[in-house]
Amino acid sequence: MIEDQTSNSRTVAYCGQHRTVPWVIGVMALLGAMPMVRWDPMVAKGASRDELQTEIHELTGEIEQLRREQSMPAFVLNRYRNSIGYIYGVYHVGFADQSPEIRARVSGTGFLVGDYLVATNHHIAEPWHGDSKAEELIRRGATPIVETLVIFFPGWSTAIRLSHPLVSKSSDLAVLRADDSEALRRLPVLPLAKIPASSGQFIDVIGYPMAIAGMIAKSPTRIDGRLAYRPYDIKVARELAARSLIRPFSTCGHLSDVIGDRLIYDAATAHGGSGGPVFNSNGEVIGVNSAYVDGFSGGSIGVSVESLRPLLQKAQVRVTPASDHQILWNDPQETH
Repeated sequence: MIEDQTSNSRTVAYCGQHRTVPWVIGVMALLGAMPMVRWDPMVAKGASRDELQTEIHELTGEIEQLRREQSMPAFVLNRYRNSIGYIYGVYHVGFADQSPEIRARVSGTGFLVGDYLVATNHHIAEPWHGDSKAEELIRRGATPIVETLVIFFPGWSTAIRLSHPLVSKSSDLAVLRADDSEALRRLPVLPLAKIPASSGQFIDVIGYPMAIAGMIAKSPTRIDGRLAYRPYDIKVARELAARSLIRPFSTCGHLSDVIGDRLIYDAATAHGGSGGPVFNSNGEVIGVNSAYVDGFSGGSIGVSVESLRPLLQKAQVRVTPASDHQILWNDPQETH
C-alpha cells in the first residue's frame, strides 16, 4: 500500500497461542470418551458397530484437522518464510518537463510463484492503481513512472529488482518478473491450493504489515533506537536487510466468507501486508492479501488464487514482456 495512506491500526495477533489449551482439552476429552463408545453398550443405545466405527472415524478426522491447524503456522514459516519478500518502491506521476504532481513511496509483500515470478497486488505493481488523484492526472495526459521497485527476501542482504508487471484487469492481482539472482535459485515456490477456499477454514497470513516501521519495532533495542526516527527509505530497508532483519509477520484467523473471488477473514493486517500469501491448514496458498477495513481488525480482504492462476499462466509463457508504463531502475534520491 502507498505509505502516505497509513492506517491507525497496529494490531499484530500472533497465531497459535490461544488455540493450544482448547485443543489439548478437546483431545483429552475425546480420548477419554472413546473407550466408553467402544465397549459400553449403554452408551451406544442400540447403535450398530458400523455406526460407532463411523463416529470414531469422524472424531479421529477432527482431531487430525486440529493437529494440522495447530502445527501449520510453524510449518509454513519454517518452509516458506524466505520465499515471502518485502517490496519497496518509489513512483511519480507528472507531465513532461514539469515537476511531478505526485511522488511517493510504496510498500508491500510479494511471494514466489514460479521461476523468477513474484505474485503481489495490482496496486503494488502499479501504485497509482486505485488512486483517484493519480488516475485523474493520467486521464489528463500525465505519465506514471516507477522509479524503482525492488524486493528484499529474508536472509539476503541485497535487493532484487522487479519489472515487467502483468496485472489483472478485474482483480487486485499482479505478477512481476524478478532479476536473475542466486537467492531465487535457492528458494522454494509457494504451492497454490487446488481446491477453492470455503468459509470456516483456518488461515494464516504472512507479510510485512506496517512495512519498515513494523520490522524496526521488532528489531533489537539498539537497532530500534537508532533507526526509529530516520526516514523510512531504501537506505533503512538495505540496513535492515544487511542485519538479517527483513522478517515477515504471521497472523492467524478464520475465513468468514467467500464472495466471488474475494476472501474475507479476521487475520489482522495493515499497510505493507498487501500482496502477502494467505495459507490454508494444509500449507497451501488460497489467496493474496489485498486490503482491510480501517478500524476493524476482523475485516481483512484477499483475492482467491483462482483469479491468480490465469495471470500466472500468462506470465510463464511471456518471454519478453513489455510494460504499459515506463520503468526506470535508478535508485531515487529520497528527500521526503
